[in-house]
Parts: sequence; structure tokens; C-alpha cells
Amino acid sequence: MTALDTAVTKNRYRLVPFMLALYVLAFLDRSNIGFAKEAYQLDTGLSNEAYALGAGIFFVLYAALGMPANLIMYRWGAKKWIGTTTVLWGLLSASMAFADTEVKFLLVRTLLGAVEAGFFPGMIYLTSLWFPRDKRAGIMGLFYMGAPLALTFGSPLSGALLEMHGFLGHPGWYWMFMIEGLMAVVAGLFTFLWLVDTPDKAGFLTRDEKQALKAQLDSERRDAATGSIREAVRTPRIWHLAIIYMTIQIAVYGLIFFLPTQVAALMGSKVGFTASLVAAIPWVAALVGTWYIPRLSDRLGERRNIAAVTLLAAGVGIGVSGLVSPLVAMVALCVAAAGFIAVQPVFWTMPTQLLSGTALAAGIGFVNLFGAVGGFLAPMIRVHADEFFSSQTAGLLTLAAIAILGAGLILALKRSSAAAPAVPA
Repeated sequence: MTALDTAVTKNRYRLVPFMLALYVLAFLDRSNIGFAKEAYQLDTGLSNEAYALGAGIFFVLYAALGMPANLIMYRWGAKKWIGTTTVLWGLLSASMAFADTEVKFLLVRTLLGAVEAGFFPGMIYLTSLWFPRDKRAGIMGLFYMGAPLALTFGSPLSGALLEMHGFLGHPGWYWMFMIEGLMAVVAGLFTFLWLVDTPDKAGFLTRDEKQALKAQLDSERRDAATGSIREAVRTPRIWHLAIIYMTIQIAVYGLIFFLPTQVAALMGSKVGFTASLVAAIPWVAALVGTWYIPRLSDRLGERRNIAAVTLLAAGVGIGVSGLVSPLVAMVALCVAAAGFIAVQPVFWTMPTQLLSGTALAAGIGFVNLFGAVGGFLAPMIRVHADEFFSSQTAGLLTLAAIAILGAGLILALKRSSAAAPAVPA
């Protein structure tokens, strides 16, 4: 093995499990209201419209602050920034245990989005500092497994915590928010001990490994556009990618925030431990897809067509899940979950091929901003589509159409912005 190969291997073992664990906690803390939905609304009197607004309002400041947060991390360093934001989002997530009115609910969800704003785009940018271009889809695929892992293991965890209803006089959702939030606080404190800002400061790499990795990354940065923040957001292809990412996130969060109750309805039961176990099945399928599809993309050196087909499958799965028998609907949900999670690590290789340096940090934040807008709109699109058409399937079909539109927009990308060097098998 070359020095570059050993550096990449060491970085993978050092960083990927850590990044994955943080993403599990981040995704769990932003989506666990889906498990508490029925009991939480019953106890607090929260309406469906207020719930949809609160589910989406997370993304308001998340969208506005994503780009400046990434630029702060670029200047301040990943360890301080990610460690601090993780501790803060854990504390805010735990404070949901005390959000027993509509005002408190909306306030905490808004603040939670604000402190999480820098985490995800920061993780994307971190991969560009530690891994060569032809390895990033696979690395991002491993990172993105955090979402299905959070929902695979988080489903029964959240369901079990909801069963603690009445313990010490508190409802089950109180314990779910409190315990899962404090888990993130512990992880944030660990970040200060584990994370290293850049490879040149890594004590676990040899001098030769650092030099080989630096030479490779410097060569790739010379091939990408550099420049100011303004130049990054004026790049037409970045706007194109931003709109695509918005369609993906509408599909993701339009399903995730309602999946536990959708699965419970298919079973004819309430959301609890048993229903949460069944709700974990689509995320097991997503784990398989997220492990395989980005690796296939790296091996073939193909981004655009693989991403388009994957998102198309997700859209079809979402739409079919609302039209068929419960058993077939579960299969369709498995296809949908695998598709809209697996497409994202392939998608995120595209902006990292176009930009570098400050422009890349800004570009990632800009694309993520559009994704946050999609996350904000998603639950309201689903609820209002159902109400407008007086149908329980209209929302799902609307989400499906948006995902299919996103697949078409991916195919419309110029091949030069969606290509990657093939990796020998």
C-alpha cells in the first residue's frame, strides 16, 4: 500500500465511526418528535397544523445560519465548532421535555435548528479536508448510514422510552426527549478529546502519510474553482444542485416526520414499542442501500445516472406506499427509505468537485440552505395536500412527484459537474 492509501485507511477508521455516531444523535434529536406525535399532541393539545409547523420550523434558522456556520468552522476549526454545537443541541433537545405548550414547542424547535445549522454542512466540508475526491462517495455513504441507524435503533429506543409513561410522574415523551438529548451532550464533550481539525495536526498519521495526502488534496483543489463567497453562490451549477437538494429533503422529511404514525395505521395500532419495531424495517433497507450504492458510484466513477435512478426509485416507493395493501406498502416504504437516503452521499460529491477552500465552505452551506427550506416545507406540503384533496394519500403522491422531479433535474446536470474518476475494482 502507498502512503496515501494508508493515510486514507487510518482516516477512515479514526473519523467515520465518530462522524457516524454524531449523525445518529443529530438525526434522532431532530426527528424523534415523530415517535412522540400522538402522545405529545394528546397531552399538550397541539393541533396537526401546529405540529407540522413545529416539525418544519426547525429548518428556518437552520437554513439561514448554515452558510455562516460553515464559514465560522472554516476559520475557527472543526473541533471547537462541532464540539460546541453538539453540546448545545443536546441541551436544547433535552429541553423539549419541558415544552408543554405550543409556544414552547415552536421556540425550542426553532432554537434546535439554529444550533444544528453548522453540524451537517460542517461534516460535508470535513470530508473534503481528510479524503481524496474518488473516496468521498463511499465515505459519505458510511456517514449517511447515521440516518437509517438512528431510525433503525432509535425507533425501538424511542418506543421503549415512551413506555416509561408515568415514571416519576412524567409522560413517556418527557423521558424520550430528556435521555436522547443528554446522550448528545456527552458526545459533544467527547468531540473535544477526539476530533483533529486537519490532517497536518493528526498524531496518528506519519510524516509520509501527511505529505502524500496533502499532495493529493492540493492537486484536486487546483482543479476546482476557488474564489469568494459571492462567486460561489453565483455559480449556476451550484444553484442547480441546491434546487435538487431541496427536492430530496422534501421527500425525506415529508416521510420521516409521519412514518411512525403511517406504519401504526397500516398495523391498525398506536405508536408504541411494537409499532416502532416495524417502523424500523424501512431503515434496515436504507442501511443496505446506503452501504452499497455510494460504493458502486465510486467504483464506476458515475454520479449523475446513479443518483437520478436512486431518487426516482425513492419517489415511486413513496407514492406506491399510499395506494396498496399494508404488506406491499411496507415494501414500498423500504424502497423509498433506501432511495432517498442512499442518493444523498452520491449527490454531495458533486459540489466538492466544483469548488474548494472558502468557496467550497460557502457553496456547501448554500446548497444545504435550500435543503433546509425543503425540510421546512415538507411536513406542511404533506398536511396541506391531504387537506386540500380530502385524501390521506394526496400528501404522499405530492412528495412522490417532487422526488421524481428531482430525479429529472439530476439528469439535466451537465456530465462535467457530475462525473468522477473511476476507481479500479
